[in-house]
Amino acid sequence: MLLFRFLRSIIRHGHLTVIDTRGQPHHFGSETAGQKAVAVRLTDPALEWKLGLHPGLYAGEAYMDGTLQMVEGSLYDFVDLVTRNAGFGHLGPAGAFVQRVGVGLQRLIQQRNPLGRSRRNVAHHYDLSRQFYDLFLDADRQYSCAYFPQPGMSLEQAQEAKKRHIAAKLLLKPGLHVLDIGCGWGGMALTLARLADVRVTGITLSTEQLSIARERAAAAGLSDRVRFDLCDYRELPGRFDRIVSVGMFEHVGVPQFPTFFARLRDLLEDDGVALLHAIGRTEGPGTTNPWIRKYIFPGGYSPALSEVTPAVERAGLWLTDMEIWRLHYAETVRHWRERFLARRADAKALYDERFCRMWEFYLVGVECAFRHQGHMVFQMQLARDVSALPLTRDYMLIDERRIEAQQIRAA
Repeated sequence: MLLFRFLRSIIRHGHLTVIDTRGQPHHFGSETAGQKAVAVRLTDPALEWKLGLHPGLYAGEAYMDGTLQMVEGSLYDFVDLVTRNAGFGHLGPAGAFVQRVGVGLQRLIQQRNPLGRSRRNVAHHYDLSRQFYDLFLDADRQYSCAYFPQPGMSLEQAQEAKKRHIAAKLLLKPGLHVLDIGCGWGGMALTLARLADVRVTGITLSTEQLSIARERAAAAGLSDRVRFDLCDYRELPGRFDRIVSVGMFEHVGVPQFPTFFARLRDLLEDDGVALLHAIGRTEGPGTTNPWIRKYIFPGGYSPALSEVTPAVERAGLWLTDMEIWRLHYAETVRHWRERFLARRADAKALYDERFCRMWEFYLVGVECAFRHQGHMVFQMQLARDVSALPLTRDYMLIDERRIEAQQIRAA
């Protein structure tokens, strides 16, 4: 059968058992001492061809529907085993065909994000119940990669470290005006305002995020210096001394990259500095996992750097610094996954069992993509003027340590 031929071709390390709809077990790979046993049961006969043809889509749907059931091990154990063996390869004939033949066409169709579609895509994911995100995010609602410079850091500590790291790269000074593109629930904007006595304008396309961000600014007594608006970066007027964008670029799409960086340049003052923090891929241009695109991030895409840097160059911007974070997001999502599972019953009370299965599959899949399939986070520091920043990177570490000491004193 198609599924079993596919599994024999990729499972080389570790052991997987698949129990078919007739109760017959099928074994793949070889048992390894100390490795967890992983076994799944299929209750829908169609999965024997669906999973063989297009596992990238149908495995997640089967888990959501309960027709792919864990018998031994956890969902994480199962996905970890498959992705570790598959590596950067594209799962199944359908995935391979798209990568070899249909990448360009898929981009035009899936990543074309005009204003109306961008708003709908953002609402699909970010306008969920505010109580839901409280189940697994840190108290500041940072829904992007945390930074783990020291082993054993908590999620809260690592998210604070991420914000310090970004603030240091922005080289903030009192009185500057900062733009936060894709401000989320306002945590980054409020942090920057507190740290450096700057004014911040945050923009989002999520009505739910906007409401919470404004509430937080008022509660913190910062409404006079931090403003949040429902606005697309393509519509925003004015110019800014600093621009930061964290976890938003993945929603732009390759066809809009020239527009994004041209607008970034136009929005920056002549001596301005921008910091772009986004998810990328190391294996070159590709397409978004079809299940993620359908259920989690419609219109989303994590680009290869070879797709980003040409747009930066054509916009006339200086790429003044680049940093690659490898396993930081895997560790971030591990924290989210463990927190979500610990409060799964609360999530089910807000939504339902199928939603919980969907969210668990999402968190597991993202963590494994960063551990085994070439995903990473990049930070690009950009400027209009070649002399806008110091000649060496020393100032970043100095300022980061100064900010940390300032936070310790305040605490």
